[in-house]
Amino acid sequence: MDLTIVGCTGSMAGPESPASCYLVRAEHRGRTWQVLLDLGSGALGTLQRHTDPMTLDALVLSHLHPDHCLDLTGLRVLRQHGPHPADGDLPVYGPDNTAERMARAYGVGGPEAMRGMDFRTLADATPFELGPFTITPYEVWHPVPTFGFRVAADGVVLVYTGDTDSCPNLAPLMADADLVLSEASYLEGRDTGRGVHLTALRAATAARDAGARRLMLTHLPPWTSTEDAVAEASRAWAGEVEVARPGQTVRV
Repeated sequence: MDLTIVGCTGSMAGPESPASCYLVRAEHRGRTWQVLLDLGSGALGTLQRHTDPMTLDALVLSHLHPDHCLDLTGLRVLRQHGPHPADGDLPVYGPDNTAERMARAYGVGGPEAMRGMDFRTLADATPFELGPFTITPYEVWHPVPTFGFRVAADGVVLVYTGDTDSCPNLAPLMADADLVLSEASYLEGRDTGRGVHLTALRAATAARDAGARRLMLTHLPPWTSTEDAVAEASRAWAGEVEVARPGQTVRV
């Protein structure tokens, strides 16, 4: 399974990267399957450097904050009005009110249904299959309904936390994962609020305690130093602390 970092800046698009968007690919029955985890603000343009968005097999949304879902409005335009309009619906997995939320984001005079999208509702700890992928969502701790994803294919497991603070579901979500892609928006001492985001230390501690093999920090806001986040995570993580960088592709 390959993971491409399309966008990884936390809470907004930054000067070096769009907001959250991760492309996961694996071979299955003679073709490459492509699943997108989140499509945040600014990500659709950069996505086109890595793949034709018309060839996506599914989009899976962790939650409905703009930095994780807003560019679905642009994808809807491309699928209907682009040079080769889609002839089928794109499966879009998300929290319970995803169709209504995106209709409001797309509409100008009022909510306008996102035609060409087949919205499907996520449920905690209930897996679903997409080609070679088995994806298990786990509800995590954020101010709005939010899911982390455990993505299994070809005998390996990628975990994407979405946005979360420490919570009980991080244990089954991260258990024995080959790679944990964890948000680390906060730093200890600087960001004291709870129930919104992980600090780099809390992210590393959760991954370590779950027996994960690799840790990659993501969702750092533009005002957070990569060096500070890595140094903090290294207090709990004995191995290399990787950091998501836009444009990179890693093998899981």
